[in-house]
Parts: sequence; C-alpha cells; structure tokens
Amino acid sequence: MPLIPEEPQIHESVPGPRATPAAGRTAPTPRPVPGPGPRPAPPRGAPASSARPGKPGPAAPSRGPVPAPPVQRTDSPQPPVAPTGTAAGPQLQLIPAPAGGAVDAADEAVDLLLDSGRPPGEILVLTTGENHPWATHELSFGAASYWAQQDAADDVFYADAGAERVTGRPVVVVAVNDGNDVNAANDGNAANEDATARALPAALARAGALLIVCGDPERINAVLGAHA
Repeated sequence: MPLIPEEPQIHESVPGPRATPAAGRTAPTPRPVPGPGPRPAPPRGAPASSARPGKPGPAAPSRGPVPAPPVQRTDSPQPPVAPTGTAAGPQLQLIPAPAGGAVDAADEAVDLLLDSGRPPGEILVLTTGENHPWATHELSFGAASYWAQQDAADDVFYADAGAERVTGRPVVVVAVNDGNDVNAANDGNAANEDATARALPAALARAGALLIVCGDPERINAVLGAHA
C-alpha cells in the first residue's frame, strides 16, 4: 500500500473515523416533535373521531387505496451503523525524514497530536534503531518501572520497535532511525532492511486508528507495499 508523502501536519480528524453523511446527501435537520395537547371538543351532535389531525393547509388529493403495512412490522429502532474504517485497518501517514532526523520528526508529530487534543496515553512511539532518549532515560531506572509506565497508559510511551512486550495503542508513531544509508556497508544495509521489514508490519498491527511513519519514503513504501 504505497504511501503518499505528506507534510508533518496531523489533524484531529485523522485519529479516528467519524460518521459523516453519504456523498451528495445532506444530513436532515432534526425537527422538534410536538407533544400531546388538549384537543378541541367536537361540535354537539357530530360523531367523535379518533383520527389525529393532519398538517395544516389544503387537503391532499386522494391517492387511492393505501397498501397494508408489511407483516411482522415492529417499532424497534434500526441497528446502529458500524464504524467505518475498522475492517480496512488504521489510516497510514508518511512523514519524509532522513534516518538522522526521524526521531525529531516523530517528536514533532507527537506534539501536533497532543495539541489537537489526542490523549497522551493513546500514543505509542517506536524506534527501529537507537532507543528514543526518553526510553533510554527511563530504562536506566530498571525494566520493571519502565514497563509499568506502559501498563499505566497515562502518558506517551517510547519503546524499541522490536520489543515483544510492547502493546498496541490507538496511534502509533514509528521513527525509522536505523541509520541505513547508501554509503553504509552492504551487510549493514541488509541488517537494517531486515529490522525495518519486521518493525513496520508489527507497528501496523499495533495501531488501532492511525500509523505515522517517519523516514525514507522509498524504504517505507517498499516494506509496507509488500505487506499490503
């Protein structure tokens, strides 16, 4: 599934699907339903009628006999419409960045998400190369306290893309910072490509609503396109 490079702009409409009217149709404006009220007494001698009064204005011409209602008709409400986009998976967004600037691009994407109102506990940031500085700092206090922060889910969590203990969140941001560049040795390139090839599909599976990938567009499209 090739991704079209985009500017690092994350809008609040992105994180999650919203119900919208079908194309070419406008949503009907709700009208107040009149409540019950007193009815005028019929003239003396006139037969009582149980029919409700119609709309004011000239009477509509007769349209002939009205067909009977269908059998087994009930007054139960219609079932709710299923959310759109869940079957197709999360939305994908690519932010072009070199390997050395992928972490900075991911941090900027997180800032934009938070500014748009996304709760911090819904955001997961993964790195394919060196750990994010926050993860390195928190791991210095021990693995137990580090992973406890993931379980608490009250703040943005940063982790290695290859860590098996990482759990999914509505928004996943991946920084492809494994240092793959055309001047590196061939063996290093192969190792980096393998890491990216494993990390991106795993990140896609962890993202509930939105996957943002910061890195080289050609590499990212090659990996995700193979898993489309």
